Amino acid sequence: MNYSIYQAKARLSEIIRLVKSRRRVIISDRGVPVAEVIPYDRDNPEKLSARIERLVKSGSVLPRKEPFHAEPLVHRPGAADRFLHHDRE
Repeated sequence: MNYSIYQAKARLSEIIRLVKSRRRVIISDRGVPVAEVIPYDRDNPEKLSARIERLVKSGSVLPRKEPFHAEPLVHRPGAADRFLHHDRE
């Protein structure tokens, strides 16, 4: 089934019923498909790594060129108070 964004907003309950009955729904913007609503497979959920790989293959996301690195958070006493005080001014 195909729905425009406008139709999808107005008929979300109908789309959910279709997906619950194991059907896929395509949502388009000015005739161009932009999203797919698919049934969730509770018995065989897709692993995150498999989902990322599938999205990379489809061109929906771009792979990182270097490994991800996050700095640990630094606890700074009073930071929330300073933020709230600054926001009130």
